Amino acid sequence: MAIAAALWGTDGLLRLPLATDLPASTVVFWEHLIIVAVLAAFVPRAVRALARCGLRERIAVLIIGGGSSALATALFTAAFQTGDAITPLVLQKLQPLFAMFAAWAVLGERLRGGYVFFAAPAVAGAWLLAFADPLDVHVSAARAALLALGAAALWAAGTVLGRMVSTRMPSRDVTTLRFSVGLPVAAIIVAAQGNPFTVGWENAPGLLGLALIPGLLALSLYYVGLRATPAARATLGELAYPATAVVIGVSFLDETMSATQWIGLVLVVSTVTALGWHERRARRDPVVAPSDPEPVPVGGRE
Repeated sequence: MAIAAALWGTDGLLRLPLATDLPASTVVFWEHLIIVAVLAAFVPRAVRALARCGLRERIAVLIIGGGSSALATALFTAAFQTGDAITPLVLQKLQPLFAMFAAWAVLGERLRGGYVFFAAPAVAGAWLLAFADPLDVHVSAARAALLALGAAALWAAGTVLGRMVSTRMPSRDVTTLRFSVGLPVAAIIVAAQGNPFTVGWENAPGLLGLALIPGLLALSLYYVGLRATPAARATLGELAYPATAVVIGVSFLDETMSATQWIGLVLVVSTVTALGWHERRARRDPVVAPSDPEPVPVGGRE
């Protein structure tokens, strides 16, 4: 689990150089194209599994692929183009909070009153992290933070819809369809923005690394580890994600963080960790499901 989360933390090291050379939509298109090429052998099986599902599941897969994969990743990449290399990665840790709200809205899960005790400090931490001086807000910093939060919200929606679809399809098929559906949507975004589809050979190593390391490899390791790791320990393992992101940002990307941003980092990470522990160990969970479908992990990029 920790290895998978640490691989996610390398995203900034690989994405930032590409984001400075290429449009965000072009980077996302090539990410999807590379992953679909790797997963091509599983596409026919995944399509057959989807054909056996109902209209609700098919719509969910379209939203997962188009919104939670293509559009979310485009927003995430754009956040690097307008902000620093650390904030988008750490703000992604707020995904579980978005996922719980979406589960309430989409799946009918009830939020208990204690939910606010986790949400409030997490939002405060996100504010402190987004702005070097929390009392002096700049439009550029706000835009980068909003792009990162938009990506986290879309990824959370994908988690919730993935939970719904996973009761009818294996997770491998859902993942395959996610990128397969996302690829044409990513192509539409590139065309609509008038951006180029072609990239130079000098960008090939970065695109391959981005798609295969924090993308496909990390996601595969995450699911393998989750099957053999208690959820409470898995939550701790995921702390390697923001920790790695900060170390790489400060050490290799010449990023700096103010004292209040470090406080925000601690608030976001500790709140999400406490929420993960509370979900599994407390007698009264902050979220109560009306039924008990096959769970999908909350907190990763899936």
